[in-house]
Amino acid sequence: MDPWGLIPQLLISGITMGAIYALVALGFVTIVKASQIINFAQGEFVMLGGVITFFFIKGAGLSYPLAALMAVIVVVIIGFLLHVLVIYPLRKASTLILIMATLGASIVLSNTSALLFGTLPKTLTSFSGEQPLEIGGVLIVPQSLWVLGATVCLLLSLHFLSHRTLLGKAMEASSTDPLGADLVGISRNLMVFFAFGVSAAMGSIAGVLVTPLFYTSYSAGTLLGLKGFIAAVLGGWGKNSGAILGGFALGIVESLSVAFIPSGYKDGVAFAVLLLILYFRPKGILGSPFIDSRRW
Repeated sequence: MDPWGLIPQLLISGITMGAIYALVALGFVTIVKASQIINFAQGEFVMLGGVITFFFIKGAGLSYPLAALMAVIVVVIIGFLLHVLVIYPLRKASTLILIMATLGASIVLSNTSALLFGTLPKTLTSFSGEQPLEIGGVLIVPQSLWVLGATVCLLLSLHFLSHRTLLGKAMEASSTDPLGADLVGISRNLMVFFAFGVSAAMGSIAGVLVTPLFYTSYSAGTLLGLKGFIAAVLGGWGKNSGAILGGFALGIVESLSVAFIPSGYKDGVAFAVLLLILYFRPKGILGSPFIDSRRW
């Protein structure tokens, strides 16, 4: 088949995966803006969202919506605990040590998931059936529409949190002007605490959304986390818009590559993109500054 004929179908798939990457990248950016560290346990939040939802449905007999809600709550609590038990005690350590601590936390979370929930791949049923929709000769899986719709809702919610709520404005102030935040009595430690919760929520929701499309397991978070990180670098650190742009760009490029190279090499495309962006434009597409030396 002519590879160019696959482009419309691959584009739809790329947009769907781009939405997931954008959510993971937003989790990275949320914590970077608040604490100036990279949380490499972000991918585990995604993995846990899907795995815990599966456990609540199959093991506890909960309904799908309730199981998903409970999974998000559990992962948010894990995010809070990650800050309290790992990040806060090391707040005076160097940035490198904090990054290594999140890597260690990632390993602990993935192995704990394997111990508690098993190592076999898991999947969830689609929210509204498996029958694809045909639009203009392109097949669209209903779950893809759920992913895109939920992503838009989450992006709007994050924007509302940042610009219309006192907590969101305090988090923004803490990240953009730490000294000014201190002078007006904003606790930056508390803002970092909430940032980990918001990041965990976005990651777990992404896990619930993507698990009906792909199998998940205790090791699935590593690759998703790395691709979310690449998306954040691609778009540019420090801006939510950069994370969104980087996520969709990476998803589309990765998916379109299947038309021209063997599908087994698809995951390598993301890392090739990372090398290219670091070489030609280290600040990302939107030119946002990379992590600086400020600390909460």
